Amino acid sequence: MANDQTRRDEPGGPGLPGRSAVILREIVEAYVATGEPVGSRTLSRRLPMTLSPATIRNVMADLEESGLIFAPHTSAGRLPTDRGLRMFVDGLLERGALSPEEEEAIAARCKAEGRSIEEVLAEASGLLAGLSHAAGLVLAPTSEAALKHVEFVSLGPGRVLVVLVTEDGQVENRVIEAPLGLPPSALIQAGNYVNSRLAGRTLEDARKAIEEEISAHRTELDDLTSKVVEAGLATQAGTQAGAGRALIVRGQASLLADVTALERLETIRGLFERLEAKETLLRLLELAQESEGVQIFIGAENRLFEAAGVTMIVAPYRNARDRIVGAIGVIGPTRINYARIIPAVDYTAKVIGRLLG
Repeated sequence: MANDQTRRDEPGGPGLPGRSAVILREIVEAYVATGEPVGSRTLSRRLPMTLSPATIRNVMADLEESGLIFAPHTSAGRLPTDRGLRMFVDGLLERGALSPEEEEAIAARCKAEGRSIEEVLAEASGLLAGLSHAAGLVLAPTSEAALKHVEFVSLGPGRVLVVLVTEDGQVENRVIEAPLGLPPSALIQAGNYVNSRLAGRTLEDARKAIEEEISAHRTELDDLTSKVVEAGLATQAGTQAGAGRALIVRGQASLLADVTALERLETIRGLFERLEAKETLLRLLELAQESEGVQIFIGAENRLFEAAGVTMIVAPYRNARDRIVGAIGVIGPTRINYARIIPAVDYTAKVIGRLLG
């Protein structure tokens, strides 16, 4: 009992006394390792202090009342709730650090020699998938190559195809809405106007310069043609629904590896559908931009997927101008190895940023 009293006065996690924090940590770590509920007798063998099963049960009852753990079945052990996992990640997790060998291996896998940036990002996504036994995902940046040519092609009433060609040979096609009654001559005028002002600029630079001219009424374009030019460049610049971007996902099969319940299968199936949805791209970038470093979204608190039993760990990466242009991370079950994956995602994002720089 003296040992119990000593531990009672130790500092714990955020809002938790010492014994409660230690027991919650052990429950989460057992869950991450096995996925199985853990009981008081098992905990008594795992704990770094001597506590009787009765004392452990009392602490577990307090944790359950606080909404941090729950019993999946009657007379079963306990599992952490999403709230318990959040408390563990925010205050109890002892984050590991990558070894120099691990950092060197990641950097070697992400080298750009002889490969396009898309190939490197796909490699990084696959790397994280392998490390986490989950799905790796990368939101690719829009192209920052200098522009060579832009063309506006009518697809019928109210629809225009914008064709953009960069100096390095990349071609992007986007369909935009156009004012009804737009004459074919307006599309020719729009293309001539934009092409005369590209002059080797990046898409973002060209867009800003043309928008300034239009807003200052320093162009000879009529109102309808100006709207087409602005809509076309805005879409190509990736300002609408993640246009011009790609979401690279590797390791989706890992999410199905240990799915047995039909309910979990439906959750994963819905997750795949969300990953393929267009609006996912922009929301993923918005989430990454809310923080300088790694962000962890657990279960239903994940505003991108809002799926129970799913965790997303994501970090932004920057270009040569120190602007956040994409995100990289993993998505998997809530029992993902947080201590190992968080530093891996963080370091990989930094490697990609250095590559873009």
